[in-house]
Amino acid sequence: MSTFDPLSFSSLLTIMARLRDPDGGCPWDLAQDFSSIAPYTIEEAYEVADAIERGDIENLREELGDLLLQPVYHAQMAAEKGLFDIHDVIRNVCEKMVRRHPHVFGDAGAHSPQDVDKIWDERKKAEKPAGDGGALEGVPLALPALSRALKLQKKAAKTGFEWTDPADILDKLEEELAEMREALQAGTLDQKADELGDLLFVLANLGRVLGVDPETALRRCNDKFERRFRGMESDATKKGQTLNALSLPDMEDLWSAQKKKENRA
Repeated sequence: MSTFDPLSFSSLLTIMARLRDPDGGCPWDLAQDFSSIAPYTIEEAYEVADAIERGDIENLREELGDLLLQPVYHAQMAAEKGLFDIHDVIRNVCEKMVRRHPHVFGDAGAHSPQDVDKIWDERKKAEKPAGDGGALEGVPLALPALSRALKLQKKAAKTGFEWTDPADILDKLEEELAEMREALQAGTLDQKADELGDLLFVLANLGRVLGVDPETALRRCNDKFERRFRGMESDATKKGQTLNALSLPDMEDLWSAQKKKENRA
């Protein structure tokens, strides 16, 4: 019978240390390092976001546990190298939260999310080592492309470089679409890739101005596409057909039928 207290954070630390123990630990866990675990850290964050998007609270609880394991895992590996441990991680984030919220833990004033955003940026800038001083400094290269585009645009907007009217962004989108059409006619693969990137960048900017996170919007679109496509497969099967055997117009009819079902729901 396990002696671990499931309500104790220290039990999680003990389990992680045991998994990494060279004497009787798990061979898989012992073979890992920061780089090999990093993809799992990213994956777990997305699974948390997915549970939230689906409104699945039970799954959210499980996924938050999986995500919690990630900093514990990295901290254990760091402790083995004498770099830092989980207590250093917790201490640092506690100090940071207090330092960046002087309107809560001090006597600074903040009456709106915009005021808080300004305080956060000022404190963060003061904490970081001096870099190139540019307005776009501090946006991680490893972010998903849409998320990085959004952060770059937000930082640029603080200098006044932005379109605030969605209509202006749609005009820019039309301009980029025209350039894509030109690339499709005579452009190289690299040129087509560049124009596609420009289109996605403008769409990310449109989402920012509308207050819609582009990553979230695309996840919702993916879910909708999957739901409708599976519905098409189901309808075809009921008729004794497979999608592979149907013409594109026939499949478009099935697709339209799925959209109508959703509109009636």
